[in-house]
Amino acid sequence: MTTTALTPAQATARFGQLTVIDVRTPGEYATGHLPGAHNIPLDRLDEAADVLKNAAQRTPLLIVCASGARSAKACAQLAARGIEAATLEGGTSTWATMGHEVERPAGARATWPMDRQVRLAAGALVLVGFLAGLAWPPAHWLSGAIGAGLVLSGVTNACGMAAALSKLPHNQPPKNTVSFQETLLRLAA
Repeated sequence: MTTTALTPAQATARFGQLTVIDVRTPGEYATGHLPGAHNIPLDRLDEAADVLKNAAQRTPLLIVCASGARSAKACAQLAARGIEAATLEGGTSTWATMGHEVERPAGARATWPMDRQVRLAAGALVLVGFLAGLAWPPAHWLSGAIGAGLVLSGVTNACGMAAALSKLPHNQPPKNTVSFQETLLRLAA
């Protein structure tokens, strides 16, 4: 099963015929998402597979994220389970840049996309390790550990730093956000 990619123009033309699934973290989702999108974070996709399979039998799935990378990964995961889905080229960022509507819940605060947060944290830790190593050479090990973590992340396609950062308060959705379980119930209806 191949992954189909829709441009924002193609998605707009078919928007009423699609079930939109946003695979970003709840905090990222709360900063703005496609109208009517359901939040199923990428790390919880397997939990939602049965519900998504049933939803895909009713209407085609459009999987979105910030830039298209995580949604492509989600489409591949779903395809491995026999669930057909399309990804949005360029993600929510391109969607918004092209002037399409983005829903933002009341009380939501703007957070950076997770990949940007990881780059900032990793870069800062490497720089701190390097500078501290000038005064105390064993501190260079911090830079080495972060580099090793990035290599491991690239090899395994999983990121421990992103998992840790997603737990920070600024990455949490507002209190009035629909829960994961409620999202599954809405998709099943």
